[in-house]
Amino acid sequence: MAARRSPATARLRLLPVLLLLSTALLPLASAYRPGDIVPMLRSGQYHGSRSVWFDVVGRHCPAFAVNREVMMPIPKPTGFTGADPYKITFQIGHEKFHLPWLYVINRKSSEVPLIDFHLKYSGNDLLGVTAKVVDMPHHYVEVHSDIRKNFWDPQNWPKYVLVRYTWL
Repeated sequence: MAARRSPATARLRLLPVLLLLSTALLPLASAYRPGDIVPMLRSGQYHGSRSVWFDVVGRHCPAFAVNREVMMPIPKPTGFTGADPYKITFQIGHEKFHLPWLYVINRKSSEVPLIDFHLKYSGNDLLGVTAKVVDMPHHYVEVHSDIRKNFWDPQNWPKYVLVRYTWL
């Protein structure tokens, strides 16, 4: 007479198979599809004081493989007087990439800044990110005349910075 296995024993025998399948599918779970929001964190620094890391709202984050521009709000730093530069940094893709500090206020330019991101991808994976601050193109300022006035008004917060995401 053959011994009969209990349901618990059968489940224990399936456990290694299920673990193997879940680890094989794990890379697919973290893969991006075109249009997916790529998570991003932001931190600021003013006069030697750094803020904590904040989640960037999804509508201001990059959308995977989608070139786009957004107006990102930059909150007023604690103790802001305008005497020192204000810089920000980002972590992108579940903290996969950390960008260096980017000067956005008092950056040796009287033009409104634009943060220009270049994101490199292959298939469904984010491979790299670079960013730099450049002067906002004049045609933007001409079309939206209040951008310059609001950006340089010391009483008007949050400041809005144009962010351009370009996928390569």
